[in-house]
Amino acid sequence: MNRRNFLATGCAAAATFAMPAWVRAQDASPGIDIANKTVTVGAFTPITGPVPFYAILTRAAESCFRHANETNALNGWKINFVTYDDGYEPARSVAVTRRLVEENKIFALAAPVGTAQSVAAIPYAREVGLPMIGPIGGATALFAERLVFPLLPDYGWSAASNLDFAINDLKSKKVALLWENDELGRSAKRGFDLHMSGLGMEPAESIPFEVRNTDFTPHLRRIANAKAETVILFGSNANLASALKAAQRIRFEANWMAPFFTADPTTYKLAGELLDGTYFSSWLMPVTADDPQIAAYRDSVSKYYPNDPVGVFGLNGWSNASLFVKGFELLLKSGKPLTRSSLVEVMESMRNESVGGARGVSFEEGDHRGARQEGIIQAHSGGSFKLVRDFKPYPAEVFNAKAG
Repeated sequence: MNRRNFLATGCAAAATFAMPAWVRAQDASPGIDIANKTVTVGAFTPITGPVPFYAILTRAAESCFRHANETNALNGWKINFVTYDDGYEPARSVAVTRRLVEENKIFALAAPVGTAQSVAAIPYAREVGLPMIGPIGGATALFAERLVFPLLPDYGWSAASNLDFAINDLKSKKVALLWENDELGRSAKRGFDLHMSGLGMEPAESIPFEVRNTDFTPHLRRIANAKAETVILFGSNANLASALKAAQRIRFEANWMAPFFTADPTTYKLAGELLDGTYFSSWLMPVTADDPQIAAYRDSVSKYYPNDPVGVFGLNGWSNASLFVKGFELLLKSGKPLTRSSLVEVMESMRNESVGGARGVSFEEGDHRGARQEGIIQAHSGGSFKLVRDFKPYPAEVFNAKAG
């Protein structure tokens, strides 16, 4: 396995707090070095396997820690970040977690990569009381475990936010859904259908497609025949680009909407100017936003990994790393012993925080849904993305239905 080990501090604004004099080494959990003011955290990441591209997420997380080290954000405390390759295999993710705990004595998992991978690690994490902060994936199991604090929303919530904007802001009376025929798309369809039902409406069309689909002409003919005014697509940026090209071929015009991870410069490379005007419901601020935390992401990734693209994918990794930083900052301020259980307690006290590119992040006991609202981003000519509707809570009947 490959291993990377870095010393860094958190990527939030510098705080003014000091370690209480009564804190002693014997009060702390593994991973805490009080004498050297260092906390060790770890993550599994797919350096090899089917999606090595996902390692961009981990490099962005590392950039977050390294950047913040230079700003002394945790008043002298440093984060030692250790990662191992898991090949994107859940069984190996569990083995990596065990190794991180037993060999590297980590305090917590921070921004581990993968939905199935993070879910697979939960039983072992529960066994040793290991917090999992900012797992980069979306699944109900992650929201239901007390030790786990996810930022990413359920895709059903995002689909409902898309629909809410289409109905209330775009004034569309006929909305169609194109959904990827896997858990991503099925989650989106559940939220879309639930919100449609709550509105007393029916979709103009609801059409599944396979992940590798490249020709959306038949799908778009059906949607055009249904006279849909807005099309919501939940799939990859390649799927979105292909659908936009099919719409152009048959001369079908409509409003287009898509999930947050497609609001990325790589989508412009695939779709070109056809992407102009597309809307995205996003729990993250636009990557091009004039915001100090977003600018810090852009600057640090460009500095530490100049060959990595600056986009929503990396901002995702950065933001999940920022969640650990914010949690550890709260722990230091609390005066509680530096234990894993204390970290869980202070994470559950987090209210309405700005974390990386996310806004309004909150956790409480029994409710670990971190991202509780989304904004609407629009693609503009020249490849920029702008926030066109401020963040607002997810539609209640969908968000509350997913709580358990």
